[in-house]
Amino acid sequence: MSEPAITTPEPTPDQPDPHRWWGLGVIALAQLMVVLDATIVNIALPSAQHDLHLTNGNRQWVITAYTLAFGGLLLLGGRVADLVGRKRTFVIGLIGFAAASALGGAAVNGTMLFAARALQGAFAALLAPSALSLLTTTFSEGRERAKAFGIYGAIAGAGAAIGLLLGGVLTEFLDWRWCLYVNVPIAALTVFGAFALLSDRQGQKESHLDIPGAILGCGGLVAIVYAMSEAESHGWSSALVVSLLIAGAALLAVFAWWQSRAEHPMLPLHIVRNRNRGGSMITMALATLAMFGLFLFLTYYLQNILGYSPLRAGVAYLPMSAMIIIASTQISARLLHFVPPRMLMAPGMLIGAGGLFALTFIGTHSNYVEHILPGTMLLGLGMGLVFMPVMATATSGVAPQDSGVTSATVNTAQQVGGSIGTSLLNTIATTTTASYLTSHLRHGISKAQEAALSKTAVVHGFNIATAWAAGFMVVGCVIAFLMVNARAPRRNEETAEAGVIPG
Repeated sequence: MSEPAITTPEPTPDQPDPHRWWGLGVIALAQLMVVLDATIVNIALPSAQHDLHLTNGNRQWVITAYTLAFGGLLLLGGRVADLVGRKRTFVIGLIGFAAASALGGAAVNGTMLFAARALQGAFAALLAPSALSLLTTTFSEGRERAKAFGIYGAIAGAGAAIGLLLGGVLTEFLDWRWCLYVNVPIAALTVFGAFALLSDRQGQKESHLDIPGAILGCGGLVAIVYAMSEAESHGWSSALVVSLLIAGAALLAVFAWWQSRAEHPMLPLHIVRNRNRGGSMITMALATLAMFGLFLFLTYYLQNILGYSPLRAGVAYLPMSAMIIIASTQISARLLHFVPPRMLMAPGMLIGAGGLFALTFIGTHSNYVEHILPGTMLLGLGMGLVFMPVMATATSGVAPQDSGVTSATVNTAQQVGGSIGTSLLNTIATTTTASYLTSHLRHGISKAQEAALSKTAVVHGFNIATAWAAGFMVVGCVIAFLMVNARAPRRNEETAEAGVIPG
Protein backbone atom coordinates (compact mmCIF):
# COMPACT_ATOMS: atom_id res chain seq x y z
CA MET A 1 0.00 0.00 0.00
CA SER A 2 1.35 3.44 -0.90
CA GLU A 3 1.87 6.11 1.73
CA PRO A 4 1.02 9.58 0.36
CA ALA A 5 2.71 11.33 3.28
CA ILE A 6 5.99 9.76 2.26
CA THR A 7 5.73 9.73 -1.53
CA THR A 8 4.85 13.36 -2.17
CA PRO A 9 5.61 14.09 -5.84
CA GLU A 10 9.02 15.59 -6.37
CA PRO A 11 8.94 19.22 -7.56
CA THR A 12 10.10 19.93 -11.08
CA PRO A 13 13.06 22.21 -11.77
CA ASP A 14 10.60 24.91 -12.89
CA GLN A 15 8.73 24.61 -9.59
CA PRO A 16 11.32 24.32 -6.83
CA ASP A 17 10.18 23.02 -3.49
CA PRO A 18 9.16 26.06 -1.39
CA HIS A 19 10.31 24.23 1.76
CA ARG A 20 13.67 23.15 0.35
CA TRP A 21 15.84 25.19 2.72
CA TRP A 22 13.97 23.93 5.77
CA GLY A 23 14.27 20.47 4.26
CA LEU A 24 18.02 20.98 4.00
CA GLY A 25 18.08 21.54 7.76
CA VAL A 26 16.33 18.19 8.27
CA ILE A 27 18.76 16.38 5.96
CA ALA A 28 21.79 18.06 7.56
CA LEU A 29 20.60 17.14 11.08
CA ALA A 30 20.25 13.49 10.10
CA GLN A 31 23.69 13.46 8.46
CA LEU A 32 25.23 15.10 11.52
CA MET A 33 23.77 12.38 13.73
CA VAL A 34 25.22 9.62 11.54
CA VAL A 35 28.68 11.19 11.21
CA LEU A 36 29.16 12.20 14.83
CA ASP A 37 28.04 8.77 16.03
CA ALA A 38 31.18 7.30 14.49
CA THR A 39 33.28 9.28 17.01
CA ILE A 40 31.01 10.32 19.88
CA VAL A 41 31.52 6.97 21.63
CA ASN A 42 35.33 7.17 21.42
CA ILE A 43 35.77 9.47 24.40
CA ALA A 44 33.07 7.58 26.36
CA LEU A 45 34.65 4.19 25.72
CA PRO A 46 36.76 4.00 28.92
CA SER A 47 33.67 4.64 31.06
CA ALA A 48 31.58 2.11 29.13
CA GLN A 49 34.36 -0.46 29.43
CA HIS A 50 34.44 -0.02 33.21
CA ASP A 51 30.65 -0.19 33.67
CA LEU A 52 30.09 -3.21 31.43
CA HIS A 53 33.34 -5.02 32.37
CA LEU A 54 34.61 -5.15 28.80
CA THR A 55 38.06 -6.57 28.25
CA ASN A 56 40.84 -4.74 26.41
CA GLY A 57 40.51 -7.33 23.67
CA ASN A 58 36.80 -6.90 22.95
CA ARG A 59 36.26 -3.21 23.71
CA GLN A 60 37.13 -2.35 20.08
CA TRP A 61 33.81 -3.90 19.03
CA VAL A 62 31.98 -0.86 20.35
CA ILE A 63 33.53 0.98 17.39
CA THR A 64 34.04 -1.90 14.96
CA ALA A 65 30.45 -3.20 15.13
CA TYR A 66 29.19 0.19 13.95
CA THR A 67 31.72 0.76 11.17
CA LEU A 68 31.48 -2.83 9.95
CA ALA A 69 27.70 -2.73 9.48
CA PHE A 70 27.73 0.83 8.16
CA GLY A 71 30.51 0.41 5.62
CA GLY A 72 29.44 -3.06 4.53
CA LEU A 73 25.76 -2.30 3.94
CA LEU A 74 25.94 1.17 2.37
CA LEU A 75 25.62 0.02 -1.25
CA LEU A 76 22.62 -2.10 -0.36
CA GLY A 77 21.07 0.81 1.52
CA GLY A 78 21.54 3.09 -1.47
CA ARG A 79 19.82 0.70 -3.84
CA VAL A 80 16.97 0.18 -1.36
CA ALA A 81 16.48 3.95 -1.35
CA ASP A 82 16.18 3.94 -5.15
CA LEU A 83 13.71 1.04 -5.18
CA VAL A 84 11.54 1.91 -2.18
CA GLY A 85 11.74 5.69 -2.28
CA ARG A 86 14.29 8.01 -0.71
CA LYS A 87 12.02 9.68 1.83
CA ARG A 88 10.50 6.39 3.00
CA THR A 89 13.98 4.90 3.41
CA PHE A 90 15.14 8.06 5.20
CA VAL A 91 12.33 7.82 7.75
CA ILE A 92 12.80 4.07 8.30
CA GLY A 93 16.52 4.68 8.83
CA LEU A 94 15.84 7.42 11.38
CA ILE A 95 13.39 5.34 13.40
CA GLY A 96 15.64 2.29 13.37
CA PHE A 97 18.68 4.34 14.31
CA ALA A 98 16.87 5.87 17.27
CA ALA A 99 15.64 2.47 18.49
CA ALA A 100 19.14 0.97 18.21
CA SER A 101 20.59 3.95 20.08
CA ALA A 102 18.10 3.50 22.92
CA LEU A 103 18.98 -0.20 23.07
CA GLY A 104 22.68 0.63 23.30
CA GLY A 105 22.14 3.22 26.00
CA ALA A 106 20.28 0.64 28.09
CA ALA A 107 22.91 -2.08 27.54
CA VAL A 108 23.57 -4.30 30.56
CA ASN A 109 26.53 -6.16 29.08
CA GLY A 110 29.00 -6.03 26.22
CA THR A 111 27.04 -8.32 23.90
CA MET A 112 23.96 -6.09 24.11
CA LEU A 113 26.04 -2.98 23.41
CA PHE A 114 27.84 -4.59 20.46
CA ALA A 115 24.54 -5.74 18.93
CA ALA A 116 23.02 -2.28 19.35
CA ARG A 117 26.01 -0.64 17.67
CA ALA A 118 25.74 -3.08 14.74
CA LEU A 119 22.05 -2.19 14.39
CA GLN A 120 22.95 1.49 14.44
CA GLY A 121 25.38 0.90 11.60
CA ALA A 122 22.81 -1.05 9.58
CA PHE A 123 20.18 1.69 9.86
CA ALA A 124 22.84 4.36 9.20
CA ALA A 125 23.51 2.51 5.93
CA LEU A 126 19.88 3.22 5.00
CA LEU A 127 19.90 6.76 6.32
CA ALA A 128 23.13 8.23 4.90
CA PRO A 129 22.63 7.52 1.16
CA SER A 130 18.94 8.46 1.26
CA ALA A 131 19.87 11.79 2.92
CA LEU A 132 22.46 12.64 0.28
CA SER A 133 20.22 11.56 -2.60
CA LEU A 134 17.36 13.69 -1.21
CA LEU A 135 19.75 16.63 -1.20
CA THR A 136 20.89 15.82 -4.76
CA THR A 137 17.35 15.77 -6.14
CA THR A 138 16.10 18.73 -4.08
CA PHE A 139 18.93 21.05 -5.19
CA SER A 140 19.80 20.27 -8.78
CA GLU A 141 20.72 23.60 -10.34
CA GLY A 142 23.15 26.49 -10.07
CA ARG A 143 24.17 28.46 -7.02
CA GLU A 144 21.52 26.93 -4.76
CA ARG A 145 23.08 23.52 -5.29
CA ALA A 146 26.53 24.88 -4.44
CA LYS A 147 25.24 26.54 -1.28
CA ALA A 148 23.33 23.44 -0.18
CA PHE A 149 26.33 21.18 -0.76
CA GLY A 150 28.52 23.67 1.08
CA ILE A 151 26.38 23.22 4.17
CA TYR A 152 26.25 19.46 3.73
CA GLY A 153 30.00 19.27 3.16
CA ALA A 154 30.59 21.24 6.36
CA ILE A 155 28.49 18.74 8.29
CA ALA A 156 30.28 15.77 6.72
CA GLY A 157 33.69 17.22 7.50
CA ALA A 158 33.09 18.71 10.94
CA GLY A 159 30.68 16.06 12.27
CA ALA A 160 33.39 13.70 13.48
CA ALA A 161 35.15 16.46 15.43
CA ILE A 162 31.82 17.67 16.83
CA GLY A 163 31.18 14.10 17.97
CA LEU A 164 34.40 14.13 19.99
CA LEU A 165 33.34 17.39 21.68
CA LEU A 166 29.80 16.22 22.38
CA GLY A 167 31.08 12.88 23.67
CA GLY A 168 33.34 14.72 26.11
CA VAL A 169 30.52 16.96 27.35
CA LEU A 170 28.02 14.12 27.84
CA THR A 171 30.54 11.78 29.47
CA GLU A 172 31.88 14.42 31.84
CA PHE A 173 28.59 15.97 32.96
CA LEU A 174 26.02 13.17 32.53
CA ASP A 175 26.95 9.56 31.73
CA TRP A 176 28.47 7.62 28.83
CA ARG A 177 25.02 6.19 28.05
CA TRP A 178 23.85 9.63 26.96
CA CYS A 179 26.28 9.43 24.03
CA LEU A 180 23.71 6.95 22.66
CA TYR A 181 20.50 8.28 24.20
CA VAL A 182 21.10 11.71 22.64
CA ASN A 183 20.22 10.25 19.23
CA VAL A 184 16.62 9.54 20.27
CA PRO A 185 15.39 13.17 20.55
CA ILE A 186 17.47 14.19 17.52
CA ALA A 187 15.92 11.40 15.42
CA ALA A 188 12.41 12.17 16.66
CA LEU A 189 12.77 15.83 15.66
CA THR A 190 14.18 14.82 12.27
CA VAL A 191 11.34 12.37 11.56
CA PHE A 192 8.80 15.10 12.29
CA GLY A 193 10.66 17.46 9.97
CA ALA A 194 10.92 14.82 7.23
CA PHE A 195 7.16 14.27 7.12
CA ALA A 196 6.47 17.99 7.13
CA LEU A 197 9.16 19.33 4.82
CA LEU A 198 10.68 16.72 2.50
CA SER A 199 9.34 15.72 -0.92
CA ASP A 200 10.21 12.66 -2.96
CA ARG A 201 9.30 10.61 -5.98
CA GLN A 202 7.99 7.08 -5.61
CA GLY A 203 10.39 4.15 -5.71
CA GLN A 204 11.26 2.50 -9.00
CA LYS A 205 8.70 -0.30 -8.79
CA GLU A 206 9.68 -1.74 -12.15
CA SER A 207 13.20 -2.49 -10.88
CA HIS A 208 14.32 -5.40 -8.77
CA LEU A 209 16.88 -5.80 -6.03
CA ASP A 210 20.05 -7.50 -7.27
CA ILE A 211 20.34 -10.22 -4.60
CA PRO A 212 23.58 -11.84 -5.90
CA GLY A 213 25.11 -8.38 -6.26
CA ALA A 214 24.04 -7.46 -2.74
CA ILE A 215 25.64 -10.60 -1.31
CA LEU A 216 28.88 -10.16 -3.28
CA GLY A 217 29.23 -6.40 -2.80
CA CYS A 218 28.25 -6.27 0.86
CA GLY A 219 30.26 -9.41 1.63
CA GLY A 220 33.37 -7.95 0.01
CA LEU A 221 33.04 -4.63 1.81
CA VAL A 222 32.37 -6.30 5.17
CA ALA A 223 35.45 -8.51 4.73
CA ILE A 224 37.68 -5.53 3.92
CA VAL A 225 36.35 -3.28 6.70
CA TYR A 226 36.64 -6.17 9.16
CA ALA A 227 40.23 -6.79 8.03
CA MET A 228 41.06 -3.13 8.61
CA SER A 229 39.63 -3.25 12.12
CA GLU A 230 41.47 -6.45 13.00
CA ALA A 231 44.79 -5.17 11.59
CA GLU A 232 44.98 -2.75 14.51
CA SER A 233 45.27 -5.58 17.04
CA HIS A 234 46.60 -8.53 15.00
CA GLY A 235 48.92 -6.77 12.56
CA TRP A 236 48.77 -6.62 8.76
CA SER A 237 50.70 -9.84 8.28
CA SER A 238 48.43 -12.02 10.42
CA ALA A 239 46.68 -14.92 8.69
CA LEU A 240 43.26 -13.56 9.64
CA VAL A 241 43.85 -10.11 8.14
CA VAL A 242 45.50 -11.42 4.97
CA SER A 243 42.72 -13.99 4.44
CA LEU A 244 40.03 -11.35 4.92
CA LEU A 245 41.70 -8.95 2.50
CA ILE A 246 42.07 -11.66 -0.16
CA ALA A 247 38.47 -12.80 0.33
CA GLY A 248 37.19 -9.21 0.21
CA ALA A 249 39.14 -8.42 -2.96
CA ALA A 250 37.93 -11.63 -4.61
CA LEU A 251 34.30 -10.95 -3.72
CA LEU A 252 34.52 -7.40 -5.04
CA ALA A 253 36.13 -8.62 -8.27
CA VAL A 254 33.30 -11.09 -8.80
CA PHE A 255 30.85 -8.31 -7.84
CA ALA A 256 32.26 -6.05 -10.59
CA TRP A 257 32.01 -8.91 -13.11
CA TRP A 258 28.42 -9.61 -12.12
CA GLN A 259 27.40 -5.94 -12.29
CA SER A 260 28.42 -5.87 -15.97
CA ARG A 261 26.02 -8.75 -16.67
CA ALA A 262 23.11 -8.36 -14.24
CA GLU A 263 19.80 -7.19 -15.67
CA HIS A 264 19.22 -4.88 -12.70
CA PRO A 265 22.70 -4.24 -11.22
CA MET A 266 22.98 -2.97 -7.66
CA LEU A 267 25.79 -0.61 -8.75
CA PRO A 268 25.63 0.27 -12.45
CA LEU A 269 29.29 0.41 -13.49
CA HIS A 270 28.85 3.62 -15.48
CA ILE A 271 28.53 5.41 -12.14
CA VAL A 272 32.11 4.65 -11.09
CA ARG A 273 33.60 4.59 -14.61
CA ASN A 274 32.92 8.28 -15.04
CA ARG A 275 36.27 9.98 -14.40
CA ASN A 276 34.78 12.87 -12.45
CA ARG A 277 32.81 10.64 -10.10
CA GLY A 278 35.66 8.13 -9.83
CA GLY A 279 38.23 10.85 -9.13
CA SER A 280 35.97 12.50 -6.57
CA MET A 281 35.39 9.24 -4.72
CA ILE A 282 39.11 8.40 -4.59
CA THR A 283 39.81 11.91 -3.33
CA MET A 284 37.15 11.48 -0.64
CA ALA A 285 38.63 8.16 0.47
CA LEU A 286 42.16 9.58 0.76
CA ALA A 287 40.95 12.69 2.60
CA THR A 288 39.05 10.71 5.24
CA LEU A 289 41.89 8.18 5.48
CA ALA A 290 44.20 10.96 6.60
CA MET A 291 41.72 12.87 8.75
CA PHE A 292 40.26 9.96 10.74
CA GLY A 293 43.76 8.64 11.41
CA LEU A 294 44.69 12.02 12.86
CA PHE A 295 41.60 12.05 15.09
CA LEU A 296 42.78 8.80 16.68
CA PHE A 297 46.31 10.08 17.31
CA LEU A 298 45.37 13.57 18.43
CA THR A 299 42.69 12.38 20.85
CA TYR A 300 45.13 9.98 22.48
CA TYR A 301 47.90 12.61 22.46
CA LEU A 302 45.78 15.28 24.12
CA GLN A 303 44.45 13.02 26.87
CA ASN A 304 47.32 10.62 27.55
CA ILE A 305 50.37 12.75 26.77
CA LEU A 306 49.23 16.28 27.65
CA GLY A 307 46.73 15.17 30.32
CA TYR A 308 43.60 16.84 28.91
CA SER A 309 40.18 15.90 30.29
CA PRO A 310 37.62 14.44 27.82
CA LEU A 311 35.83 17.81 27.67
CA ARG A 312 39.02 19.81 27.12
CA ALA A 313 40.13 17.36 24.43
CA GLY A 314 36.79 17.78 22.68
CA VAL A 315 37.00 21.59 22.87
CA ALA A 316 40.46 21.42 21.27
CA TYR A 317 38.79 20.28 18.03
CA LEU A 318 36.44 23.28 17.85
CA PRO A 319 38.74 25.57 15.81
CA MET A 320 39.23 22.85 13.20
CA SER A 321 35.48 22.26 13.00
CA ALA A 322 34.92 26.00 12.61
CA MET A 323 37.43 26.15 9.75
CA ILE A 324 35.72 23.25 7.98
CA ILE A 325 32.36 25.01 8.24
CA ILE A 326 33.72 28.39 7.11
CA ALA A 327 35.66 26.94 4.19
CA SER A 328 32.70 24.83 3.03
CA THR A 329 29.99 27.47 3.27
CA GLN A 330 31.88 30.71 2.65
CA ILE A 331 34.62 29.68 0.22
CA SER A 332 33.74 26.44 -1.61
CA ALA A 333 30.02 27.16 -1.89
CA ARG A 334 30.71 30.64 -3.28
CA LEU A 335 33.45 29.64 -5.71
CA LEU A 336 32.20 26.31 -7.08
CA HIS A 337 29.71 28.01 -9.36
CA PHE A 338 32.56 29.85 -11.09
CA VAL A 339 35.63 27.58 -10.96
CA PRO A 340 36.23 23.93 -11.94
CA PRO A 341 35.83 21.57 -8.96
CA ARG A 342 39.44 20.38 -9.14
CA MET A 343 40.62 23.94 -8.49
CA LEU A 344 39.06 23.59 -5.04
CA MET A 345 39.79 19.90 -4.42
CA ALA A 346 43.50 19.90 -5.33
CA PRO A 347 44.49 23.04 -3.35
CA GLY A 348 42.35 21.82 -0.46
CA MET A 349 44.18 18.50 -0.32
CA LEU A 350 47.52 20.32 -0.50
CA ILE A 351 46.57 22.71 2.31
CA GLY A 352 45.38 19.75 4.38
CA ALA A 353 48.69 18.01 3.76
CA GLY A 354 50.47 21.13 4.98
CA GLY A 355 48.42 21.10 8.18
CA LEU A 356 49.26 17.45 8.80
CA PHE A 357 52.94 18.09 8.10
CA ALA A 358 52.92 20.88 10.69
CA LEU A 359 51.62 18.38 13.26
CA THR A 360 54.59 16.07 12.70
CA PHE A 361 56.69 18.43 14.85
CA ILE A 362 54.71 18.10 18.10
CA GLY A 363 56.56 16.77 21.15
CA THR A 364 55.77 15.51 24.63
CA HIS A 365 55.50 19.07 26.01
CA SER A 366 54.09 20.95 23.03
CA ASN A 367 51.91 23.99 23.57
CA TYR A 368 48.41 23.80 22.08
CA VAL A 369 48.27 27.34 20.70
CA GLU A 370 51.76 27.32 19.20
CA HIS A 371 52.18 23.74 18.01
CA ILE A 372 48.74 22.11 17.59
CA LEU A 373 46.26 24.84 16.70
CA PRO A 374 47.95 26.03 13.44
CA GLY A 375 48.12 22.53 11.96
CA THR A 376 44.53 21.61 12.87
CA MET A 377 43.20 24.88 11.46
CA LEU A 378 45.08 24.35 8.20
CA LEU A 379 43.66 20.82 8.01
CA GLY A 380 40.16 22.19 8.64
CA LEU A 381 40.58 24.79 5.90
CA GLY A 382 41.75 22.16 3.44
CA MET A 383 38.97 19.71 4.25
CA GLY A 384 36.37 22.45 3.95
CA LEU A 385 37.61 23.14 0.43
CA VAL A 386 37.55 19.42 -0.47
CA PHE A 387 34.36 17.87 0.92
CA MET A 388 31.82 20.18 -0.68
CA PRO A 389 33.03 19.98 -4.34
CA VAL A 390 33.73 16.24 -3.97
CA MET A 391 30.13 15.51 -2.97
CA ALA A 392 28.63 17.92 -5.48
CA THR A 393 30.71 16.53 -8.36
CA ALA A 394 30.28 12.87 -7.43
CA THR A 395 26.47 13.19 -7.41
CA SER A 396 26.11 15.52 -10.41
CA GLY A 397 24.44 14.38 -13.61
CA VAL A 398 23.09 11.11 -12.20
CA ALA A 399 19.72 9.73 -13.29
CA PRO A 400 17.11 9.98 -10.51
CA GLN A 401 16.75 6.20 -10.33
CA ASP A 402 20.49 5.90 -9.57
CA SER A 403 20.82 8.80 -7.10
CA GLY A 404 20.54 6.56 -4.04
CA VAL A 405 23.24 4.09 -5.05
CA THR A 406 25.51 6.93 -6.23
CA SER A 407 25.14 8.65 -2.87
CA ALA A 408 25.84 5.33 -1.16
CA THR A 409 29.05 4.93 -3.17
CA VAL A 410 30.24 8.37 -2.02
CA ASN A 411 29.45 7.44 1.58
CA THR A 412 31.21 4.10 1.12
CA ALA A 413 34.36 5.88 -0.06
CA GLN A 414 34.21 8.09 3.03
CA GLN A 415 33.54 5.23 5.45
CA VAL A 416 36.05 2.76 4.02
CA GLY A 417 38.66 5.51 3.75
CA GLY A 418 38.18 6.32 7.44
CA SER A 419 38.38 2.66 8.44
CA ILE A 420 41.58 2.13 6.45
CA GLY A 421 43.08 5.31 7.86
CA THR A 422 42.37 4.36 11.46
CA SER A 423 43.89 0.89 11.16
CA LEU A 424 46.70 1.52 8.67
CA LEU A 425 48.05 4.66 10.33
CA ASN A 426 47.63 3.18 13.80
CA THR A 427 49.67 0.15 12.72
CA ILE A 428 52.38 2.47 11.39
CA ALA A 429 52.36 4.42 14.65
CA THR A 430 52.56 1.38 16.95
CA THR A 431 55.27 -0.29 14.86
CA THR A 432 57.35 2.89 14.84
CA THR A 433 56.88 3.30 18.58
CA ALA A 434 58.07 -0.25 19.25
CA SER A 435 61.13 0.20 17.02
CA TYR A 436 62.02 3.47 18.74
CA LEU A 437 61.81 1.89 22.18
CA THR A 438 63.92 -1.08 21.08
CA SER A 439 66.68 1.16 19.73
CA HIS A 440 66.71 3.68 22.61
CA LEU A 441 65.96 1.65 25.73
CA ARG A 442 69.05 1.13 27.89
CA HIS A 443 69.66 -0.96 30.98
CA GLY A 444 69.99 0.83 34.28
CA ILE A 445 67.71 3.81 33.58
CA SER A 446 65.24 4.91 36.26
CA LYS A 447 61.49 4.36 36.09
CA ALA A 448 60.97 8.07 35.53
CA GLN A 449 63.39 8.02 32.60
CA GLU A 450 61.70 4.93 31.18
CA ALA A 451 58.28 6.59 31.44
CA ALA A 452 59.60 9.69 29.69
CA LEU A 453 61.16 7.55 26.97
CA SER A 454 57.87 5.71 26.46
CA LYS A 455 56.03 9.01 25.95
CA THR A 456 58.69 10.18 23.51
CA ALA A 457 58.39 6.90 21.58
CA VAL A 458 54.60 7.19 21.39
CA VAL A 459 54.77 10.76 20.09
CA HIS A 460 57.47 9.75 17.59
CA GLY A 461 55.12 7.04 16.31
CA PHE A 462 52.34 9.62 15.96
CA ASN A 463 54.65 11.95 14.04
CA ILE A 464 55.70 9.30 11.53
CA ALA A 465 52.12 8.12 10.98
CA THR A 466 50.95 11.73 10.54
CA ALA A 467 53.68 12.23 7.93
CA TRP A 468 52.27 9.23 6.05
CA ALA A 469 48.81 10.80 6.30
CA ALA A 470 50.20 14.00 4.77
CA GLY A 471 51.67 11.90 1.96
CA PHE A 472 48.28 10.33 1.23
CA MET A 473 46.79 13.83 1.02
CA VAL A 474 49.41 14.83 -1.55
CA VAL A 475 48.50 11.73 -3.61
CA GLY A 476 44.87 12.80 -3.35
CA CYS A 477 45.81 16.26 -4.59
CA VAL A 478 47.43 14.77 -7.71
CA ILE A 479 44.48 12.44 -8.37
CA ALA A 480 41.94 15.25 -7.99
CA PHE A 481 43.88 17.50 -10.38
CA LEU A 482 44.46 14.83 -13.04
CA MET A 483 41.19 12.88 -12.95
CA VAL A 484 38.50 15.48 -12.24
CA ASN A 485 38.05 17.56 -15.39
CA ALA A 486 34.49 18.81 -14.88
CA ARG A 487 33.90 22.43 -15.77
CA ALA A 488 32.48 25.08 -13.50
CA PRO A 489 28.66 24.78 -13.23
CA ARG A 490 28.30 28.32 -14.60
CA ARG A 491 30.18 27.32 -17.78
CA ASN A 492 27.86 24.34 -18.22
CA GLU A 493 24.80 26.55 -17.83
CA GLU A 494 26.13 29.05 -20.39
CA THR A 495 26.86 26.18 -22.82
CA ALA A 496 23.36 24.76 -22.33
CA GLU A 497 21.78 28.18 -22.93
CA ALA A 498 23.75 28.46 -26.17
CA GLY A 499 22.31 25.12 -27.28
CA VAL A 500 25.61 23.27 -27.18
CA ILE A 501 25.97 19.86 -25.56
CA PRO A 502 28.77 20.04 -22.95
CA GLY A 503 31.79 17.97 -23.82
